[in-house]
Amino acid sequence: MKILLINTPRSPHNMILESAPTEAKKFIHKKLIGPPLGLLTVAEAVKDHDVIVFDTKGEYDLNPKSTPPLKDLVLKLLKEHKPDVVGTTTIASEFYYAIEILKTTKSYNPEILTVTGGLHTTLSPNDFINPSVDLILPGQSAHTFREIIIAKEKNIEFENIPGIIINKDGKLIKSKHKEKNYNSAKEDFLQPNRKHLERWKDTYKVGNAPYPSTYIFTSLGCPYKCTFCSIWCQYSGKYLQRDVESIIDELKQIDDYPIVRFADANTIVETNFINTLFDRIEQEGIKKQYVMDIRTDTAVKYPDLIEKLAKAGLKVVICGFESFREDELKKYNKSSEAKLIHEAIEIFHQNDIMLRGNYVIPNDYNEDDFNALSDYTSAHKVTYAGYTILTPMPGTIFYEEIKDQIIDYDLSKYNFFNSVLKTKLSLEKFYENVGKLWLIKKGTDVI
Repeated sequence: MKILLINTPRSPHNMILESAPTEAKKFIHKKLIGPPLGLLTVAEAVKDHDVIVFDTKGEYDLNPKSTPPLKDLVLKLLKEHKPDVVGTTTIASEFYYAIEILKTTKSYNPEILTVTGGLHTTLSPNDFINPSVDLILPGQSAHTFREIIIAKEKNIEFENIPGIIINKDGKLIKSKHKEKNYNSAKEDFLQPNRKHLERWKDTYKVGNAPYPSTYIFTSLGCPYKCTFCSIWCQYSGKYLQRDVESIIDELKQIDDYPIVRFADANTIVETNFINTLFDRIEQEGIKKQYVMDIRTDTAVKYPDLIEKLAKAGLKVVICGFESFREDELKKYNKSSEAKLIHEAIEIFHQNDIMLRGNYVIPNDYNEDDFNALSDYTSAHKVTYAGYTILTPMPGTIFYEEIKDQIIDYDLSKYNFFNSVLKTKLSLEKFYENVGKLWLIKKGTDVI
């Protein structure tokens, strides 16, 4: 069986970048950098077949001027590889690209089976009522994808595969059997084969780093339930922790990636686990630089652990401050206090950790609110501060609370760099104020 897995391009919409002053533009995110772990996991599930993984993000980064439009690129891949199955995964802002990939596939050959999975299929499956989509795979679906391939080989009805949604005669039909409870962090874990990505490895570089970075997840889901976050919703509130030895095995197999980004919602949840993991890293003599997501309250509660991780290679921490106001944090159900931000900053800086502190900007901010935030962040400087727009992501609590106030339903703008809600200030003034905030930082490094 020939299988072609295509990673979607990223959304180009970024009104913060467009509106920011020239000197701030170099600090504003222009792209998400890193390998498509989801597709690599799917590829591993069907590794006994002829599998091609193609990263369009990497391709456009590799050849920004000479890469053809997506439709032409997909047609070229279809003609070259002649697949029996084409699959993709998607988040909300890349949804239209996923549909374009599958639509192009069906136009080329209607007999090709088209399959889609990922975050947006999990939280908003009804968006996929489209004749170009044959099968929708919500949830952790790598093993389910393997069942689909087996069923196609044996000419078995897809209705017998648990947990999938079939697009039939313009209707979405759930399969007959109850979804299986795969634990992708434990017994059902699949080791991603990064050899699929050799072509684009040099594009996986962050900031001024001389070496490419890769993602590794040590956990899935999140025990916290922030109203604007879709990660815990994706896993129905479950938190799944990987085994230490599984992570050690993976770290040993990626010598060509000196920088490792732990792709967890929160890397430190179980302190015994992270202590044991880094004891084993030291025992095995694994030398890498690490990037982690760590909460402010975690840093304040466990300063000795932060020091230990810094000595073991932790170089960059991404911290979701979200807001400098206690009432806003309570509204977001952040389960942390703004008063801890200053103490956490000091702990990270004392350990020479480059800190990226992220704030989310509500749509109802006025000039006084922006001035107050600017004063606060100027007094609490981090290496690199990020400012994004509070966005009602489909499937989240915040979306349900605010959906009647949404004025822009273009999903390609749902990437936290565009306002889809009515702003108190004029849009021009709102974006201008957000853009100016990006100049406030401690250093000159871009993470």
